[in-house]
Amino acid sequence: MAHRKYVIDTSVFLTDHRSIIKFGSHDIIIPLKVLEEIDKHKKRQDVVGSNARNIVRFLDKLREMGTLQQGVSLGEGKGTVFAKGYDPAFIPAELDKKNADHIIIATALTERATSQEEVVLVTRDIQLRVICDSLGLKCEGYESDQVVATAEKLYDGFVEIVVPDSIIDDFYEKHPVYIDNTLTGGLTLHKNQFIMLTSEMDVKKTALAFFNGYDAPVREVVKYKNGIWGVQARNKEQAFGFDMLMNPDIPLVSIIGKAGSGKSLISLAAGLEQVVGKDSQYKRLIVSRPVQPMGKDIGFLPGDINDKMIPWLMPVQDNLQFLMGDDRATLEMYIENRTIEIEALTYIRGRSISNAFIIIDECQNLSAHEIKTIITRVGENTKIVFTGDIEQIDNVYVDATTNGLSYVVEKMKDQEISGHITLKKGERSKVATIAAAIL
Repeated sequence: MAHRKYVIDTSVFLTDHRSIIKFGSHDIIIPLKVLEEIDKHKKRQDVVGSNARNIVRFLDKLREMGTLQQGVSLGEGKGTVFAKGYDPAFIPAELDKKNADHIIIATALTERATSQEEVVLVTRDIQLRVICDSLGLKCEGYESDQVVATAEKLYDGFVEIVVPDSIIDDFYEKHPVYIDNTLTGGLTLHKNQFIMLTSEMDVKKTALAFFNGYDAPVREVVKYKNGIWGVQARNKEQAFGFDMLMNPDIPLVSIIGKAGSGKSLISLAAGLEQVVGKDSQYKRLIVSRPVQPMGKDIGFLPGDINDKMIPWLMPVQDNLQFLMGDDRATLEMYIENRTIEIEALTYIRGRSISNAFIIIDECQNLSAHEIKTIITRVGENTKIVFTGDIEQIDNVYVDATTNGLSYVVEKMKDQEISGHITLKKGERSKVATIAAAIL
């Protein structure tokens, strides 16, 4: 590839502060307007604010080696970083000089007019890419943390395999059944994956199994006939979820599902069962979710920080109250003595949490970096559960293939300590199911 000059948009830096070193030997142009925009986000207490602070620190270190106006090299074999403004002569009349995006585009147009090399604007902003295309300016999207090509290719934790009829008989007669490539037709299975064995003689003859590796026999999925904390699995995917949630050998669980699929409810039920049930395994149930949108939006709510968090945490409290049989007094007692903690994600960071069952809800709004930060908080004898719906993302800096939930599903699918299932069916109500599917 011929040498290029990449003009980097604000959205790229706020998504990944390390992006500046990921363009090989090509030069990096940072519009002065981008520096101004980054400064507006540096006090945020989420991953966007963290990225803003980190990129500013990085640029400040570069200043020790030269000036950004004249350019600072990133090292041998790498490009040079410049901070540049724009020439008003190169901003089209249709663009607004008061609009930050338009000024960034004007910087790229200025660089293109004064350079012999190809100039490419890099952004995560779809609208910005459309405007660039309309102006004939080359523009590319930034997808550094994309873990799958499309959301449809995301690992779902379940596979159906057609097997000889005798294998299903052996399975139900408790004979050891091993799955190998001859049975899967070359399909690669992953640790802690769920399998539906279907007879090649009769498609209605099936068995639900748990795969724990090619060197171990598959086992039957655990059936909780009396339910978990009063909650019965309504479909096979929920049964798979309960199997993992109650399995002490799987300390990291991820569950993806549309609205009303039961992902939060079964997670909370399993958490209550193992924290305040008869055979408790953990001392605390900690439930958290990202505050989205974050930043200035939270400032418009009245009260102190705890008051401001209530609207975001109410869905969690509603589910807990439902599971407690609307026994508000008992729930408040558990919360007061810290057996149950309902907290905003901001308070989870920086802690080391042991002997706890942790549920992080709405994880589709987290970045890959943020979810990694959360996992590294897990201490001894702690189970952590991530739930979310990758089709309902409110964070403008991630999408279905780059969000933290998709990231942890794909990156952890081969690990013995983790398990995943995607819930397919809506179980909240017929109205919710149809709405989630067609609206």
